[in-house]
Amino acid sequence: MKGTVEERATLLGEYIIESRATVRLAAKKFGISKSTVHKDVSQRLRTLNPALYREVKEIMEHNKSERHLRGGLATKNKYLRLSTLKNMHKK
Repeated sequence: MKGTVEERATLLGEYIIESRATVRLAAKKFGISKSTVHKDVSQRLRTLNPALYREVKEIMEHNKSERHLRGGLATKNKYLRLSTLKNMHKK
């Protein structure tokens, strides 16, 4: 991603607000690491644009509170897929 660190932090913050994306999704979208996204929106954005930072922080806290639910669903779906594949091979 081209541009300055400040521009990147602002773009990331706006993207997270618009799409309610997780840090992982934002990292994938922008082609950067999760650590970079987290540092940009939790540290750099705080000084660059405090209002945007507060909005992003709220979304990040919401995503964090739901993290265990998404992980549980992912595990459930994994074992459902494995079970389906196993049953297909038996026939």
